[in-house]
Amino acid sequence: METSLYKPVKAFLETLGFEAKGEIGGCDIVALRDGSPSALIICELKLSFNLELVLQGVDRVAASDEVWLAVRASIRGRGRESDPRVLKLCRLCGFGLLSVFQSGRVEVLVEPVKWTPRHDAKRKSKLADEHRRRRGDPTSGGSTRLPIMTAYRQQALICAAAMTQAPQKPKDLKTSAPDAPKILLHNVYGWFQRVERGVYSLTDAGRNALVQWDVQAPPAA
Repeated sequence: METSLYKPVKAFLETLGFEAKGEIGGCDIVALRDGSPSALIICELKLSFNLELVLQGVDRVAASDEVWLAVRASIRGRGRESDPRVLKLCRLCGFGLLSVFQSGRVEVLVEPVKWTPRHDAKRKSKLADEHRRRRGDPTSGGSTRLPIMTAYRQQALICAAAMTQAPQKPKDLKTSAPDAPKILLHNVYGWFQRVERGVYSLTDAGRNALVQWDVQAPPAA
């Protein structure tokens, strides 16, 4: 029961100088520290970390100075509360996160300090570059079990389609596939083979890929 978490968390909050009381205004714990200024903490209890706990925390933010979420510590330390994404979510929301052990020990996993994510300019640039280079919108959002039609794969398929008629030189493919030299050199998918210096042909894997992705060979010149 969630009530099993109450006494350990209450004791923890009181070590911070707060007077904690249960079930006030729909909140599991409200802890108050008088003074100038006074401070009020709301803490919500759940046996495991879940969406409902986060939503409760979001609802309590406007009515408190700090929001803490408390969950029962998983026996083997593999519970969701130890997931780095959960810790990041709590920091993003400004929540404190407590892990309560069966012994009554309370461990602070996240301090309730407002967190501002560091802007990842490199990642943003990569996303924007892929967006610009990808032709059309070939993959539905939410796809998880199928290969993604990336801009790189699109260009590799263009190279493969051109080779159905005859071996090709990378420089002759650059008009339709700007990354052709790199694609043929690294041969990530195993679709190509070098037949002589600067000339590449299609492998059986490449022919199968054209069928898999339903890519038609270009008309003969």
